[in-house]
Amino acid sequence: MASAYSLIVSQGRVADRTDGALIGAHRVGEAVSSLLGLVPQIVGTPTASTEDDWSVALPQAEETLTGLRDALRSALSAGATPLLITNTCAASLGTLPTVAEHHPDAMLLWIDAHGDFNTPETTGSGYLGGMVLAAACGLWDSGHGSGLDPRQVVVVGGRDIDPAEGELLAGAGVTVLAPSESAPERVLELVSGRPVWIHVDWDVLEPGYIPAAYRVGGGLLPHQIAAIFAALSSGSVRGVELAEFEAGDTEVPERVSVELIVETLQHLLR
Repeated sequence: MASAYSLIVSQGRVADRTDGALIGAHRVGEAVSSLLGLVPQIVGTPTASTEDDWSVALPQAEETLTGLRDALRSALSAGATPLLITNTCAASLGTLPTVAEHHPDAMLLWIDAHGDFNTPETTGSGYLGGMVLAAACGLWDSGHGSGLDPRQVVVVGGRDIDPAEGELLAGAGVTVLAPSESAPERVLELVSGRPVWIHVDWDVLEPGYIPAAYRVGGGLLPHQIAAIFAALSSGSVRGVELAEFEAGDTEVPERVSVELIVETLQHLLR
């Protein structure tokens, strides 16, 4: 990755159904800020979580999503490598169209237990975070743009995918790698020397390391994510988004999870 980084931390609710992800983004933002000596750009103001439908959550997130888009656009225009620490995957509604605009040739590594490829017609939960990648690929209109080519998307560690969502992913040409298929060699083969944008939802991991709200068993281990990061060419990564660290878990000490996130990120900052 480039030597000039821009640290952007999302602190506005974007469909949060739990309170821990905003706190988690704040904690990780502080740690990365300290590590790199960067002053973070804070986008949004925290508000309480609530269990609402995407059609309610989306307009409420307008200001935060617009702020994230503008912050990312400024960083990319300045030639910086953005490091985004976000609360929910839904925050990427504001970022991925800008990535597609600035880096149309980039591969997106969507490192996540979920495909997040539902639409208003297929979603069973009504959760906005489960629809973000489909919006960025133009399957439905979020009001925040699209432009992402689904054939340049690789879902790494995907294993909790709804049947209708799976049909959409296959039909659009998205590559989905199950955890057993998510080896660095396979990821590099798919990247094929192109630039890369990375999104990580920590629920991609086996539960017990970095808490996430929507944890799923059978996941990757931290060293496997680190190995993928280490395998990527240092000059190929155009930016990274780290999402969905759920602070306040009673089973895993928060400081341990934050340290593990930072340690994993450092494999990209070499």
